[in-house]
Amino acid sequence: MTSVVKTKKLTKKAITPTYGTPYSAGADLYNAEEYPISIAPGETRLIHTGLSFEIPEGCVGLIFARSGLATKRGLAPANKVGVIDSDYRGEVMVSLFNQSGETQTVEYGERLAQLAIVPFIKADFEISDELSETVRGRGGFGSTGMK
Repeated sequence: MTSVVKTKKLTKKAITPTYGTPYSAGADLYNAEEYPISIAPGETRLIHTGLSFEIPEGCVGLIFARSGLATKRGLAPANKVGVIDSDYRGEVMVSLFNQSGETQTVEYGERLAQLAIVPFIKADFEISDELSETVRGRGGFGSTGMK
């Protein structure tokens, strides 16, 4: 399934998101800043994509780490998953956190993160004195086993 997502280039150097393969769920977001950006260990930097999007109503744009960048260089979104609401029209930036022990440099045109457009259900939260019973019940972290 495909859908048109209107995308506005805010700078001439902005790169339109691309999919790595025909079956990729996330489209790559690129660094639109023309100069190298250094990120020290433990530091977070907001990196400009130079793009804004018109996310379809009933969907959300979710920004996830690129697995190679995160595992090989220790760079991943600081907020773990970025959220772009369908009514947001500002520039999308990627908040990259350096979790490695070395300064990392991000170059112009480098892939930063991936953007997935996902439908969601908006909830009407209803206060209730009782919830339905399940086998798991109130079991929390690790309650279903460690293996």
